Amino acid sequence: MRMAYDVLVIGGGPGGYVTAIRSAQLGLKTALVEREHLGGICLNWGCIPTKALLRSAEIFHYAQHAKDYGLKLEGKITFDPADVVKRSRGVSGQLNAGVGFLLKKNKVDVIWGEATIDAPGKVTVAASKKPAMQPQNPVPKGTLGAGTYEAKNIIIATGARPRVLPGLEPDGKLIWTYFEAMVPPAFPKSLIVMGSGAIGIEFASFYRTMGAEVTVVEVLPQVLPVEDAEIAAIARKKFEKLGLKILTSTKVTKVEKGADNVTCTLEDDKGNKQTLTADRLISAVGVVGNVENLGLEKLGVKTDRGCIVTDGLGKTNVPGIYAIGDVAGPPMLAHKAEHEGVICVEGIKGLHVHAMDKNMIPGCTYCHPQVASVGLTEAKAKAVGYEVKVGRFPFIGNGKAIALGEPDGLVKTVFDAKTGKLLGAHMVGAEVTELIQGYVVAMNLETTEEELMHTVFPHPTLSEMMHESVLDAYGKVIHT
Repeated sequence: MRMAYDVLVIGGGPGGYVTAIRSAQLGLKTALVEREHLGGICLNWGCIPTKALLRSAEIFHYAQHAKDYGLKLEGKITFDPADVVKRSRGVSGQLNAGVGFLLKKNKVDVIWGEATIDAPGKVTVAASKKPAMQPQNPVPKGTLGAGTYEAKNIIIATGARPRVLPGLEPDGKLIWTYFEAMVPPAFPKSLIVMGSGAIGIEFASFYRTMGAEVTVVEVLPQVLPVEDAEIAAIARKKFEKLGLKILTSTKVTKVEKGADNVTCTLEDDKGNKQTLTADRLISAVGVVGNVENLGLEKLGVKTDRGCIVTDGLGKTNVPGIYAIGDVAGPPMLAHKAEHEGVICVEGIKGLHVHAMDKNMIPGCTYCHPQVASVGLTEAKAKAVGYEVKVGRFPFIGNGKAIALGEPDGLVKTVFDAKTGKLLGAHMVGAEVTELIQGYVVAMNLETTEEELMHTVFPHPTLSEMMHESVLDAYGKVIHT
């Protein structure tokens, strides 16, 4: 055996590297296996670089509307696609290096390669067969590599990859996943985005803001299907006002490739068909867990619909083998993976831990306007038997929103009418991804409506709308 560890984590994404660091902090001898790049998909090809792209789009949007703020920018406002992408990749590269520093600081051994679990407690690492998509971050000299390693506890954190639909397989040129959409050699003039979840809507928002004609195709009746219906309807209205074309209850049934474009056959829920041609098609129909080639079938590790089944504390059905993050099932969010990993490794250490309440995991979509939520939607709360009180407060009633030039949006709260328990909070509008944490904290502290109503919110801030929404649920709203 090359080396023995208390904990060996497979996968260096947000869940994996955070788990490894916390493990080391607890005094456990820890290693992390990574095949490509530290930070995983989120840091290198997802959460972080997409936000850098969206920030460029936001600045471009404000520059185009400078006159709305009493400013004059002379000449035509343009952008260089290569520079936009370069900035995004630079942000990603900076954070990638930061993860390596944190692992080294916490004395976590990084093993480069692809891991296979031979048996509980035994892992073989082979040289990676998949070329790194980010060659500017080469494997550091002197780090560990191929070999066999022992570990009392093995934590699988291999993440997920884009879901592929039969007949609509991405080819990297005309049909893109988020990988290609993030580093286009040239900006397309027209796009079809298949799927209106967070990934699809973020890319649709980005490319539309940068000037492309964008059509979003969603098979379900609602855009942003996991969000509260009222919030999704407001978001859709704003998207369409900004020029996005949205087709719900519609699916792509066929794609024909041209020399430099695609023609999609679309069919709605009534059987009506139409064709639509665009430069590129982005497939954003979800993700699937990376469960292959780990040795799980041989070991008898239970999986369900492409994800590893765990008990809520990361334990699989095989002693000594754990799973966290996307590979352990939805919600497939980086912050869920990180928290899940901490719970898992603290349980391994013997600390008193509780399974994570997935109802208290916030979701954020960084489109324009932003969307954020936590807990039950109004419809879901009613469906599970709650009698509810619902509060609403519009952005147009908030002084800070008007001063920012962002008067479109809504804050919505859902309470249990009998107990005053906050069941859910849903927002659409400027900076709501930064506001939602206030409601998340409140829910975790089991705060009631009375405590929220007696909380003093600073003025002038967007957060005042959170207070007013609570007041509205109980007939005490002031500014509407």
